[in-house]
Amino acid sequence: MSKLALVTGATSGIGKTFAERFAADGYDLIVVGRRQERLAEYASAHPEAKVRTVTADLSTEEGIDTLAAICATEPLDVLVNNAGVSHYMPLADLPADRARELVNVKVLAPTQLMRAAVGPMQQRGTGTILNVAGMIAFSGPAGPEVVPHRAVYAGTLAYLVAMTQTLAAEVADSGVTVGVVCPGVVATEFHSSQGLDMSAVPRMSADDLVTGALRGLELGETVSAPGVEDPQLLKDVFAADLAAFNSQSPTLATRYTK
Repeated sequence: MSKLALVTGATSGIGKTFAERFAADGYDLIVVGRRQERLAEYASAHPEAKVRTVTADLSTEEGIDTLAAICATEPLDVLVNNAGVSHYMPLADLPADRARELVNVKVLAPTQLMRAAVGPMQQRGTGTILNVAGMIAFSGPAGPEVVPHRAVYAGTLAYLVAMTQTLAAEVADSGVTVGVVCPGVVATEFHSSQGLDMSAVPRMSADDLVTGALRGLELGETVSAPGVEDPQLLKDVFAADLAAFNSQSPTLATRYTK
């Protein structure tokens, strides 16, 4: 029996590359995107695979609910939460509808899809959930000199990293694997779609990014960063996180009493 992978944002870039990789490995696919014509093009271009297309806008409640129902009822072996929007701009300049879209696509949708899929995966004793965040998740300490400013975008990616780590601990020893990949700048249409010219910026290929993400899962990395050569850097970040978390006390710190 073929394995089944569901990939959101599957009509271009990283999502399309994930879908093609799973198809090449013999998976049946559920590919999700906003544009029906692109989904149809993808399905017709891959006659070797069993491809089901789902047109869904994950910035809407209806789109999220439709896909969550599929995640809850289909025997998914892999769920890839890849769909994304960028909207790089300072918070004061970010229109309310775009802020809502960002949070829905990168926070609410992955949360609801994971919630729907993880229980059945645990019951079957197998399954993989992979979230696509980004290295911008670690950019919070950057000062005002670092541009562009993108508080909401950075916040959504940081959420995905923290949620993935916490969920991975929740499902430990259940047979379910949960991971998050953090790309840097990748050569896709993600930036050009919002008018950003990244042609002069060194970029990783989507194929290398997907290779790194899947290899990271094999290595047992809950958080993978395919563009970071020294894995100890991330280990140091997470060790510092835990050190701060574990040092909390009910006593007011002395620096606040003077």
